[in-house]
Amino acid sequence: MSVVLEMTGVVRVHGQGAGEVVALAGVSLTVREGELVAVMGPSGSGKSTLLNVAGGLDTATSGSVQVCGREIAWLGAAERAEVRRQDVGYVFQDLNLVPALTAAENVALPLELDGVRAGVARERAIAALVLVGLESARDRFPEDLSGGQQQRVAIARALVGRRQLVLADEPTGALDSVTGDAVMRLLRDRIDAGAAGLLVTHDARHAAWADRTIHLRDGRILRSDGAGEPADLMEADA
Repeated sequence: MSVVLEMTGVVRVHGQGAGEVVALAGVSLTVREGELVAVMGPSGSGKSTLLNVAGGLDTATSGSVQVCGREIAWLGAAERAEVRRQDVGYVFQDLNLVPALTAAENVALPLELDGVRAGVARERAIAALVLVGLESARDRFPEDLSGGQQQRVAIARALVGRRQLVLADEPTGALDSVTGDAVMRLLRDRIDAGAAGLLVTHDARHAAWADRTIHLRDGRILRSDGAGEPADLMEADA
């Protein structure tokens, strides 16, 4: 299986002097196509920073980050934006939907920014909304949707197109257990189809969908476990 994400000795430091905070302290991680890796750890352990650096939303202070074979730290702003549009799908904790756009328009936006014709982008967006059970809401605006529906729009936006790396920060946080399980099935299916994924979650039941789980604390990976160890995972995050 091809390597989609490779992080080697990644350090991310915020601030300077007395205010310096080490968010990541020498993280090395490889994620291959067909592999979903869950990331668990207490608040402030560096989970969201890990996702942001992996997807090029934040830049490592030192170390190497390669996405689909490209060293993103060496890319200019425009090239990093291209990688994010084409290769990386995000599900943000705060969703980041555009209020002035409908559900279908939100999902189609990354495709249109990448040059896909509006009509084609809309067709693909609607197909993605069908996958998350929201076809009927395609012309509604985010403010007219429930929190769970907004979350599913964000999932559809992350999965649309040919994204090779899916980064999800608590993607089931606003969902009931049934819908949350359905979202995890969508993510799992996309990974099984050949993408690679990083899933930040506090829920051991959702981590069990992953092929392995890494545990972060103070910006370091403490250990990596196989899936299916919920008691151990909950203990690690206690």
